[in-house]
Amino acid sequence: MMSLLAVLGWRRCGSVRCLGLSRAGLPAVCLHRARRPPEPPPGPAWRPPASQFSAKTNPKTLVSALVSKVKHMNNKCEGYLERTFPRFYQLYSTFRKGLRIFISEAREIRRIKANMSHKKIQFHQLSYREMERLRQFRRDLIKAIPVGILALPPFANYLVLLLMYFFPRQLLIRHFWTPKQQAEFLDTYHNMRREAYPQVLDGLRSLSHGIADPQLCKQMLDLCKKVQEGGHPDVRELKAVRTLFVGDPFGIQRLRVQQVKVLSQVLFLTPRLPPFFLRYRLRSHLAELHQLDQAMLKLGVRELTDDEAQVACYVRGLNSVHVSPLGCKMWLDQWLALSCSLEESEASLLAHAMVLLSTNFAPSSKG
Repeated sequence: MMSLLAVLGWRRCGSVRCLGLSRAGLPAVCLHRARRPPEPPPGPAWRPPASQFSAKTNPKTLVSALVSKVKHMNNKCEGYLERTFPRFYQLYSTFRKGLRIFISEAREIRRIKANMSHKKIQFHQLSYREMERLRQFRRDLIKAIPVGILALPPFANYLVLLLMYFFPRQLLIRHFWTPKQQAEFLDTYHNMRREAYPQVLDGLRSLSHGIADPQLCKQMLDLCKKVQEGGHPDVRELKAVRTLFVGDPFGIQRLRVQQVKVLSQVLFLTPRLPPFFLRYRLRSHLAELHQLDQAMLKLGVRELTDDEAQVACYVRGLNSVHVSPLGCKMWLDQWLALSCSLEESEASLLAHAMVLLSTNFAPSSKG
C-alpha cells in the first residue's frame, strides 16, 4: 500500500513539473514576466532633442543668432573700453568709423568708374561731387599705398600701427583723424603752404618790372603792392592782367624754376622734381581744378553743403578751418567769377590767384 502511494506521488510531482508549475503553484512564465520591467505604452519612437547646430536648422536663423550674439558681445566690450580707457576708445571708434567711410567711398568710386566705362564718358563730364570724390580718393591712395607696402613684411604691421599712433598726420588719411586732429592737421598743412605765399608775391613783383607795356606793368605792380600791404584784390583787377599769364612773363612754360617750385608748394605738390615734371604736374593739376570749377558752377555754390564748401575753399588756397560756411561760399563766388572766365592757356593766373585771393580774405571782403 505504501509503495503504491509513493509511486502515485512521484508521478503526480513529475506531471506537475512537466506542466511547468512551481512549488507555489504559479506558472514559470508568469514569474519570468514579473521580473521584467513594465513595457512603455505604445507611442511615437523617442528621439534625442535636436541641437541648435543641427543640419536641419534654418541657416538664416543660425546666422542671425550668431550675428546678434557677436553684436551683443561687441557692445559689451565697447562699453567696457569707454568706461575704462576713454582715450583708447575714442581712437578705436574713430578708426572704426573711418574704415566704414573709406570702404563706402571705395564702393562709390568703383560705381563711378564702372559708369564711366559703360557710358564712355570722361572725367570732365562727371558731376561736381563725382569729380571731387575721384580727386580726393586718388590723393588718399597716394598717401595710403606706401604705408601698406611697409606693413607687408612679417610682424612689420605692428611697427606700422605704432608709427600711426605717434605720427597720425603723416601716416593716416583723413578718414582716421578725430575732429580735433582734422582741424589741427589742416591748420598745420595750410601754415606749411602759406610759407610759400610771400615768395609767390615777391616773384610776381620781381618779374613785373620787365613787362614792356607800361600800363600792364603798373597794374601788376599795384596789384602786388595791394596784397602785400594787407588789401584784398578785386576780381576785375586780376582779369585786367590776364594776358600776362599766357606767355611772357608769367605763363607756366615761361616762369622761372623757383616760381614753379613755390607754386607747387601752394598746390601741395612736391617741389623736388626736375623742372620738366614740375611744369607738367602743375599744369595737369590746374587743368583738373579748372574742370572742377566749371562743374561747381553748373551745380551752384548754394547747393554745396557746409563741409563741401569748406573743402573746396581749402583746396583752392583758403584756410577754411577758421572761416564760416557762409564766408566760404562768398569766397567761392569770387573764385568762380575769375576761374570760369579763364581759358586753359591762362592756367598760370589760376595758380597765382590761389595766393592773391586768399592771403587777406575776410568774410566782409567784396570781389
